[in-house]
Amino acid sequence: MKKILLASTALVVTAGMAAAEVSFGGYGRFGIGYKENRSTDDNVSDTILVSRFRLNIDANVETDGGIGFSGRVRLQADENADTGEANTAGLNGARFSVIYGGLRVDAGNVSGVFDNLNGYYGNEVGLELFVGQYSGVDYSILTYTSTGAGANAVFFQYAVGDFAFGASYDEIDPAVGDGEKLGVSATYSFNNITAALAYGQTDLGGDAEKESLTVLTLAADFGDLNATLFVADDDVADEADNGTAYGVSAAYNVGGNTTLIFAYGDGSADNDNQQIGFGMTYDLGGGASLRGGIGRSKAGDGESVNQADFGALFNF
Repeated sequence: MKKILLASTALVVTAGMAAAEVSFGGYGRFGIGYKENRSTDDNVSDTILVSRFRLNIDANVETDGGIGFSGRVRLQADENADTGEANTAGLNGARFSVIYGGLRVDAGNVSGVFDNLNGYYGNEVGLELFVGQYSGVDYSILTYTSTGAGANAVFFQYAVGDFAFGASYDEIDPAVGDGEKLGVSATYSFNNITAALAYGQTDLGGDAEKESLTVLTLAADFGDLNATLFVADDDVADEADNGTAYGVSAAYNVGGNTTLIFAYGDGSADNDNQQIGFGMTYDLGGGASLRGGIGRSKAGDGESVNQADFGALFNF
């Protein structure tokens, strides 16, 4: 993401000769989105205006010893996909980071090991990224929250050479349960391939059944082609959701600033969500692009739902 530093908001702090700065960056997207049987309300059209404006506000400082401290909050406004109306813009919970060499520690509204895992999301389809290879996963992972307070958790990552190791820990909100959510991960890159393995477990305490997720991903670059493979095993409280999730995705630059995208996800459990979709992006230059996709979702034995979108996205 390209960040534009605004001189009028830059701060210079004389404290141990550490220089601090505040930067702004993000993206905007808008277009048309179609979803079959979007709502049970006849007044809500299947085709609506979709949009999102995301502004990241980052504050960074580095000490004389090379230790970096940073904090981030995010302002986001988008549409309510269920009603077709606009959501109220909101500021999310803060994330704080300490970075030194290959070590990074995040605290507050953090992404967990799966949210940070290389190749977990793969190449997603559409302006709204509505089809992904991970669709068969039923385990609730720890994610960075864009529009809410998020979990007050910790994420740790250490990278050395071709290896990276991660861990995350979240004490469950007492209103939900008396337990914890934890995860560990390992990533290894060799030549043009990156392999990643992660394990997570949630314990709500009391008589609640422990839930777990194990994920293996492979990502590879072959010139203009990026391809990913996703395999996971989730063990959750609902037996109909237990099983193996799997998926693949690919993005291929065909030239002329055009990239074609494919994603497929499914699972062996009775209620797993199957998704398949095709998309395209056209780079306009200057951080702007045209994007769109078409796809289908089907949960268990339910009816298939068709979806499509098209619009513009610009980074700033």
